[in-house]
Amino acid sequence: MAESRGEVEAPPSGSAQGLPGSTGTAPPSSNPLSRKLHKVLETRLDNDKEMLEALKALSTFFVENSLRTRRNLRGDIERRSLAINEEFVCIFKQVKEELESINEDVQAMSNCCQDMTIRLQAAKEQTQDLMVKTTKLQAENQRLEMKAQVAGAFIGKFQLTPDEMNLLRGTRDGPITEDFFEALGRVKQIHNDVKILLRTNQQRTGLEIMEQMALLQETSYERLYRWAQSECRTLTQESCDISPVLTQAMEALQDRPVLYKYTLDEFGTARRSAVVRGFIDALTRGGPGGTPRPIEMHSHDPLRYVGDMLAWLHQATASEKEHLEAMLKLVTTQGVEENVQEVVGHITEGVCRPLKVRIEQVIVAEPGAVLLYKISNLLKFYHHTISGILGNSAAMLLTTIEEMHLLSKKIFFNSLSLHASKLMEKVELPPPDLGPSSALNQTLTLLREVLASHDSSVVPLDARQADFVQVLSCVLDPLLQLCTVSASNLGTADMATFMVNSLYMMKTTLALFEFTDKRLEMLQFQIEAHLDTLINEQASCVLTRAGLSCIYKSVQQHKPEQGPLANLPSLDSVSLKAAMVQFDRYLSAPDNLLMPQLNFLLSPTVKEQIIKQSTELVFRAYSDIYAAVMNPANEYKDPETILHRSPHQVQSLLS
Repeated sequence: MAESRGEVEAPPSGSAQGLPGSTGTAPPSSNPLSRKLHKVLETRLDNDKEMLEALKALSTFFVENSLRTRRNLRGDIERRSLAINEEFVCIFKQVKEELESINEDVQAMSNCCQDMTIRLQAAKEQTQDLMVKTTKLQAENQRLEMKAQVAGAFIGKFQLTPDEMNLLRGTRDGPITEDFFEALGRVKQIHNDVKILLRTNQQRTGLEIMEQMALLQETSYERLYRWAQSECRTLTQESCDISPVLTQAMEALQDRPVLYKYTLDEFGTARRSAVVRGFIDALTRGGPGGTPRPIEMHSHDPLRYVGDMLAWLHQATASEKEHLEAMLKLVTTQGVEENVQEVVGHITEGVCRPLKVRIEQVIVAEPGAVLLYKISNLLKFYHHTISGILGNSAAMLLTTIEEMHLLSKKIFFNSLSLHASKLMEKVELPPPDLGPSSALNQTLTLLREVLASHDSSVVPLDARQADFVQVLSCVLDPLLQLCTVSASNLGTADMATFMVNSLYMMKTTLALFEFTDKRLEMLQFQIEAHLDTLINEQASCVLTRAGLSCIYKSVQQHKPEQGPLANLPSLDSVSLKAAMVQFDRYLSAPDNLLMPQLNFLLSPTVKEQIIKQSTELVFRAYSDIYAAVMNPANEYKDPETILHRSPHQVQSLLS
């Protein structure tokens, strides 16, 4: 196109000659070719979409830009247009033929529909009455179906199925299954739901259904009770397996308290006979195959004999409670725990008589104070343990164990009192070494064994403490009285030594056990009182044998109005010097002046305490004498030559 545009512009004169009607004298503006040329040049192809499309179409067949092709361009375009039109006519002819075929088919269908319409109209006129009747019947059918649905829903909600009725009524001795409880729950639900009808205009129907369900409930509960009663009667073996159905039965029977109570009583009666039989077998036959051995085989050992019986009962009581709790685990009414405790108490009531007879035989035989006390603690422990299972109810088993505990405790304290009275009947003199008497040693050995068994017992702390106080009072008070009476004929030093040794033995015995603080404090006070006596006796012995006793007494009793001490006969310089010679001997060997009773003391600590405190008394006495001699008012000449040792020197020598 650019080339053709250049050729048109190149020879203007040649182009003008080829166009008719053009003149060389006309102005450029009036030349048609020029106007067209200007129009072409002024055309903006970017904005002319139709021109762009035409040029694109032209480029498909105008492939060579030559003079011949440009001259034949118009003819080519017209021929191409003619071919397109002929192709369009051919295609449109096919379309026309297809449309005519469709038109014929549509016309045939129209004729058929008209024929069918005519026939339907005729049939409609003929079946008009039948359609009216059919419509009425359909409406009636819908109403009946709705009534049937309502009736079915009513029956389904307020009536039982035949299978459910058969389950509830059943035979008298027929089994009870889980389906029975579903049917019974359905009856209860209907009985509750029927109350809705009583608030409507269907009160008569509601009352009839309620009465029917009530009768059916009573029949079902009666059958369930008979079955549960029969089931409980079979639970007489030592091992008791509670079936899930029996558990559900107790859950259902809780709505009938009387039947529920009767069933529990039946269970308690059956298990009571089983427990009694098991207890007698454990006593006489032992376990399966002889293991464990019969409890009666250990009757020669009272503590084990009683302990084995109580242990068996504790295990049996716990097992029976577990069985009962398993049977009542689905029961939700209040007082279940009280029911369990009451029934378990009834079950264990049968073993009380054989248990009481055997324990009484052991206690009355008086196996000894220690064994009696151990048996008493054992009974107290099992009473506390079993009461945790049976609760605080007045169960016969707990009452029996408590009676046996009180009996053993009473005989134990009677035994201690008898032992104390025998001690006082025959009071022994203290042995030559002033140590504890044989009666005291025996009694302390007994007390030690009792307290040791007391400490090892598993009785609650408060109960043990109360028993401890009573035991100590029952044993120690007679012992103290025995020691006092036994030492009443001895001298002061011997009596004090014997009492210190006896009290020391009591104290060392009690110090090993708990709850003895008050008694230890009392014994310590008594020991200190007798220690003061020994300290004073030792100090007096030293002063007497050292020659200072009379001098010290005179110094203590001297009054100023009596004149100087030097003028008194027993306090002159010669007497003082002679006494100091003896005192120097004491200072050189203080142990030589110890009382022989101090060597009999059992406690080295007590002996050292007596020596130390008596030495302090001697030192204070010498200090008083030294101060009196050195006092110028007493008119001693050269007092340093009389008492050549100062109190400080004496203290150094004594320490």
